[in-house]
Amino acid sequence: MNNFKFHARTDIRFGRDQIINLPGLLTAYGKNVLLVYGGGSIKKLGLYGQIIDLLKGFSIVELPGVEPNPRITSVREGVRLCKQHKIDVVLAVGGGSCIDAAKVIAGGAFYDGDPWDLVVDPSKIDEVLPIVTVLTLAATGSEMNGNAVISNMETKEKFGTGSPNFIPMASILDPTYLFTLPKTQTAAGTADIMSHVYEQYFQKDDEAYLSDCLCESILKTCIKYCPVALENPKDYEARSNLMWASTLALNGLVCAGKGGAWTCHPIEHELSAFYDITHGVGLAIVTPSWMRYILREKTLHKFCNYARNVWDFEGEDSMELATKGIDATENFFKECGIPMTLKEVAIEDKSIHDMAVATTNHNDMESCYVGLSTEDIETILKNCL
Repeated sequence: MNNFKFHARTDIRFGRDQIINLPGLLTAYGKNVLLVYGGGSIKKLGLYGQIIDLLKGFSIVELPGVEPNPRITSVREGVRLCKQHKIDVVLAVGGGSCIDAAKVIAGGAFYDGDPWDLVVDPSKIDEVLPIVTVLTLAATGSEMNGNAVISNMETKEKFGTGSPNFIPMASILDPTYLFTLPKTQTAAGTADIMSHVYEQYFQKDDEAYLSDCLCESILKTCIKYCPVALENPKDYEARSNLMWASTLALNGLVCAGKGGAWTCHPIEHELSAFYDITHGVGLAIVTPSWMRYILREKTLHKFCNYARNVWDFEGEDSMELATKGIDATENFFKECGIPMTLKEVAIEDKSIHDMAVATTNHNDMESCYVGLSTEDIETILKNCL
């Protein structure tokens, strides 16, 4: 097991009606608040009005309309507002897109250059405004980590960035906020959670037994509760388990003692950079194809563990057992209603080479669980057509 540092600074308020704690959480940082949110779902939910009522003693500046794949244009506007209004704290209300945008805005408030610089070069991230979040979608884990992913549609680039200073100071997680989610968002969000776990589970460093057990438990939780939430959106048990799974999947806990480059996320980032598709959908499409492509003698043991411990399969034939686990993964995503081919999301063969080249140009794909060349990635994507 590798050395590691795990620092969980986020004050998590989990459960029904935890929004009442919001004024107290914000007061610690100041009265000038930048409220960052998306396309208006928080207004339909009634959450927007509740927050405005709770924060009557605060000065609130709003940044609405953050995109599902948050764009640098929205970040730039947020930074402008922070500087103009001397913002003390950034409040992100929504899913991972809003939170990711809020993080780079909070860093950009102290940066004199273009905030895109902070995306391209995380070493430039220094002081960051305090960030508080109210989560409305279980998917990215941004509510308790220092990561952010931002898109630049002009250059067709989508990059991840991060800093310990991006970790939110506090996050409110009320599972009832997930009750009105469309089925497509519930399914895609679950695929995103599972992909975060896969990226940390399938690693070259394979001696962190406890971390792997935690990974397997989160995956089993998603497999158990996503269908329940799709069938009954107001099932509190299902929603609460999925919401907490999302947080634990990417707050640094399950990768403790492990380490290595990710695979499917860099590939998918190019899909959504070129075509602006839903991130979780792209991950669900790529993952089974990647699993089949890297299944070989040196990865067989891990895939057998995955089949046994996550899907409860048994059998003596290792290759057959591993294949059953991969097939079950694809079938699960299908049964959740996720498109499982690139053609279904209007991605064409003509762009595959360019996306594969961009993946290797922008990422270290040799340090992944199984190192991949541009040609390997092109093959994986063609197999997704």
